[in-house]
Amino acid sequence: MEFVNTFWALVPAIVAIVLALITKEVYSSLFVGIVVGALLLTGFDPIGTINAMISFDYIPAGGTEEDAMTTGFIPALADSSGIFIFLVILGIMVALINKTGASAAFGQWAATHVKSRVGAQLATFALGVLIFVDDYFNCLTVGSVMRPVTDEQKISRAKLAYLIDATAAPVCMIAPVSSWAAAVSGVASDLNVDGIQLFISAIPYNFYSLLTLAFVVVIVVMGFDYGPMAKSQLEALRGQLGGLGDDEPMENTKARTFDMVIPVIVLIVFCIVGMLYVGGFWDAESEGYQNIVLAFGGTDAFVALPWGSIIALVFTFIYVWCRRVVSFKASMDCIVEGFNSMVPAILILVFALTLKSLTSALGAAEFVSGVMEGAAAGLFAMLPAIIFLVACGLAFATGTSWGTFGILIPIVLPIFATEPELLTIGISACLAGAVAGDHCSPISDTTIMASAGANMNHIEHVNTQLPYVLTVVVISFVCFVIAGLVRNPWICLVIGVALVIGALIVLKRTVGVNVTAQENAQ
Repeated sequence: MEFVNTFWALVPAIVAIVLALITKEVYSSLFVGIVVGALLLTGFDPIGTINAMISFDYIPAGGTEEDAMTTGFIPALADSSGIFIFLVILGIMVALINKTGASAAFGQWAATHVKSRVGAQLATFALGVLIFVDDYFNCLTVGSVMRPVTDEQKISRAKLAYLIDATAAPVCMIAPVSSWAAAVSGVASDLNVDGIQLFISAIPYNFYSLLTLAFVVVIVVMGFDYGPMAKSQLEALRGQLGGLGDDEPMENTKARTFDMVIPVIVLIVFCIVGMLYVGGFWDAESEGYQNIVLAFGGTDAFVALPWGSIIALVFTFIYVWCRRVVSFKASMDCIVEGFNSMVPAILILVFALTLKSLTSALGAAEFVSGVMEGAAAGLFAMLPAIIFLVACGLAFATGTSWGTFGILIPIVLPIFATEPELLTIGISACLAGAVAGDHCSPISDTTIMASAGANMNHIEHVNTQLPYVLTVVVISFVCFVIAGLVRNPWICLVIGVALVIGALIVLKRTVGVNVTAQENAQ
């Protein structure tokens, strides 16, 4: 067929990217890309196009039935049903825990144990890191939990929103047991690549996520802020925290701190147990027996995460009923609320996987691999840094990390098909850029939920955190340039952390405002 194994194989993804940049809307962009891919695959046959979008078995020219590829929404739904179950269960647990009032109870407890501004910020950071299974879970919990703590220490809502945002997607993107890990492994499971193993190997190269965490700790310990954030912090010292008001008190006074802590711990523990179990950790005949690394590498996240989360969900329901902190009817309402909250993420994943299947059937891997074989070594080494910038721009314009790596991973995989080490760096660059762009995008759902969790003006949250995000983006870009040359994550991370510390020292001496010193002066 004239469109297969040619430049036309990339056109569906390119169309999706261009439309996403123009419209700033990912659903329609991915859908149009799917339509274009189906048209090209079937030679513009109307009925064949519909079949390719719904369910279609395609055998490449000169291939056999063993080479058949399946495209369409139905196969994407069927192949990824496990991750959809996991997402829905997470949504239900978030709704259930918030309904009990346990999050607010935890916040009140913490307020009595944190005695300094630095301690309050580090406690917020620590809680954000602890809730690593899902960014929605993170944003919906950390804000309501830590507001009483940060308000008591006169920390602005803008700084709270930044701490929430900085420990949401960046943490989930480096956690093997998370909805993000399952999503990435699903999109990346192509070219005989184990998705979850690729995700784990990419973690040390995910410079933006790792350096964001380092940035937060260093700037909190150094006790200063810069840009619009410094102004909001100074206003907080005068009692103007920047909240929207109407902070609702805890309605359910029966809940206690452990009513939030216990379900979260159970969820994390059983998800990890599920990963090990499915990976063969307890199977005496498996090579992964008593070997955690091999067990994680050989696991199936689509089975393991639902396995662990459904146990945690059943436990949580029984637990809140036995504790009598929420009625049976109210707990059942959380099922619908949790499902609805995860519909956007599920839609993005279905569209991204369908687009991936079409580009694969069109031979994008074969075409790109052939083109890149003649690329100069220097240009090839710079590609991760370029991919990082492209992903940043796309995620910023569309407001979604999932949509960004859903569009870019089908392109990145074939580029480095013959270079396993650069493949890891390239995937990391794609994921890091997706998180960075999403982190500062005003239309990002995570950014919106972070400002809502802090109960502050959304645009102010975007403006105050933007200089912080851009600082880490520049440093991460430098690290990806170096990574393409030295191909050693630990050297790059050491350089990156040194650059973060050096940049903050310079910023503190030039444009920084020592809020603690201002407070002492008063």
